[in-house]
Amino acid sequence: MSASKSIAVIGGGPAGLRAAEVAVVAGSRVTVYDAMRSVGRKFLVAGKSGLNLTNVATFDVFVTRYSGHEMPLGLWRDCLSEFDADAMRAWALGLGIETFESSSGKVFPVVKKAAPLLRRWVTRLRELGVKFEMNHRWLGLRHGTPVSLSFEKKGQVVEREHDAVVLALGGASWPETGSNGGWVEILEKLGVSVQPLRSANCGWECDWTPETRAKVEGQPLHNIHVRAGGTLEIGELMLTRYGVEGTLIYQLGRELRAMDAPAITIDFKPTFTVDQLIQKMESARRNFLREAQQRWKLAPAACAIIEQLYGEPASAEALAVIVKNCLLPLTRPRPLAEAISTAGGVAWSELNDSFMLKKLPGVYCAGEMLDWEAPTGGYLLQGCFATGSRAGKAVI
Repeated sequence: MSASKSIAVIGGGPAGLRAAEVAVVAGSRVTVYDAMRSVGRKFLVAGKSGLNLTNVATFDVFVTRYSGHEMPLGLWRDCLSEFDADAMRAWALGLGIETFESSSGKVFPVVKKAAPLLRRWVTRLRELGVKFEMNHRWLGLRHGTPVSLSFEKKGQVVEREHDAVVLALGGASWPETGSNGGWVEILEKLGVSVQPLRSANCGWECDWTPETRAKVEGQPLHNIHVRAGGTLEIGELMLTRYGVEGTLIYQLGRELRAMDAPAITIDFKPTFTVDQLIQKMESARRNFLREAQQRWKLAPAACAIIEQLYGEPASAEALAVIVKNCLLPLTRPRPLAEAISTAGGVAWSELNDSFMLKKLPGVYCAGEMLDWEAPTGGYLLQGCFATGSRAGKAVI
């Protein structure tokens, strides 16, 4: 029965290509549609500095890195277990691409970049019989048997019919790669609820004064502890002209978005107690920020932040407390177009366990279209591949 089934996959990112791969291997006839001239545009951008495929964290830790509004945690756990980190590495090896584990637990292909892997993947899909239709921008569908799909191609509207459809159109970050969130309006008109798309894995803005900006822009803060809400992250922040960037702030995005007044609390010297810092200040009686740079090795950028927020401390004791608990107010996340990934998406209440839309039988969703988010570190691609695998199995 699957051999006679015609499957459309709309979206040529990792979730869509993985769904296509699973469906075609099972014997279905699969066509991948994409609005761009070629598939995998966002995949290539993600791999420019090294393609982080997955992470070797234990499975129980791995699953905790994902969240979403009313996400069914049991369902998500099952989905990830069906295509886990080991399966990801085996899949890459099947394309002739070996992987290695970094000291941080991140897993990368030995070839490092995304392009060689993507070329082999697309070649494999073509050899399996997947058909690719590029420059097809999805306009909508008419539900029925079969499903009628509308696309815009070179200024003309074209219609296609398929037995079932996998929607894998991504979120709304990096819109130049094709994932511009245009599908939201289409699905909402069809009665499907969508949680608002928001920036995830992005920088946050704060109100630097011109004087502070001149001192902190481009400066890293190494080996710090940062808290937001009840969550603690350890690592490095990069200070920018508009605020803060880096993996550490990305990992706190969920907590920050939940705050009425977003802010982070920084411990600039986590290896020292307040009393130890006071002792190191010894006989200093004035110019405590300047003294702290010498006696505590406090970064000049940290001093500039403290000076803006608190002024010149009146005592070593006051400065030590601030250094251990510096509250930095933030104003907003960076625009969605700049974000690495998207939070929000198709509401979980709209989906069954196979990621099929309950109101549109035969139409499935995968990848960043679903309402989940995760930090960088291999979790994003793993989520896309896992949901694509489940949708590819279900659609046949």
